[in-house]
Amino acid sequence: MKTLHDLHRPLGSTGLSVSPLGLGTVKLGRDQGVKYPNGFSIPDDFTAGQLLQLARELGINLLDTAPAYGRSEERLGPLLRGQRQDWVIVSKVGEEFDNGLSHFDFSAAHTRRSVERSLQRLETDYLDLLLVHSDGNDLAVLEHSEVYPTLAALKAEGKIRAFGFSGKTVDGGLLALQDGDCAMVTYNLNEQAERPVLDYAAAHRKGILIKKALASGHACLAPGQDPVRASFELIFAHPGVSSAIVGTINPLHLAHNVATAATVIEALGHS
Repeated sequence: MKTLHDLHRPLGSTGLSVSPLGLGTVKLGRDQGVKYPNGFSIPDDFTAGQLLQLARELGINLLDTAPAYGRSEERLGPLLRGQRQDWVIVSKVGEEFDNGLSHFDFSAAHTRRSVERSLQRLETDYLDLLLVHSDGNDLAVLEHSEVYPTLAALKAEGKIRAFGFSGKTVDGGLLALQDGDCAMVTYNLNEQAERPVLDYAAAHRKGILIKKALASGHACLAPGQDPVRASFELIFAHPGVSSAIVGTINPLHLAHNVATAATVIEALGHS
């Protein structure tokens, strides 16, 4: 069975080493207001624990969570007890999700409160990477809120090891990488507008995480083509990409994604 154990790569110049696929955990905590082609049930603790164990066995060490993912953080804390050294944990700040609705707060006070809450929920003393969950007004968030300076201070305090931005625009991604360590960008078969952010990251040794790598399960191709393979060929051909986040809770899908990613990356390495 193909795994990613030997294919970990640097997350920019953060000193963190990440698997080329990361496990997104929105489906561990939230089933409202999510855009997936098929419905799903939030897995129980036993099933979620098995999924995390499988991810480790397949060589995945990157977990992506957020306060906006419902109960994801508070469930991960107990599930990861005794394993902290095995995982690179990414969480976020800025977006809150209550009663089916999102709202945003980028103030210094909320940023600090949110990070302390994430540390408590995840039962850890530090977060490896903290990303700003943008509301789409990327430049306004970066230029006119206190969130980035607050994250820089939290990094200096050792509460977070690296910080960055999960945005929606090229301008936002480029600005975020000037002072931050990492950007999370949408890049898939359907959407490639943020490619300049990947180019900048590759040139300046910044980290890139890909969200919606499989177009949230909507990747479509001509008959007979494997959409997962075609997606990973696009993503991993770019030298700026550190890792792509996949959000499946299906063990077979996860193993297939890992095997496909490993095959694609190995082929690219030999080409």
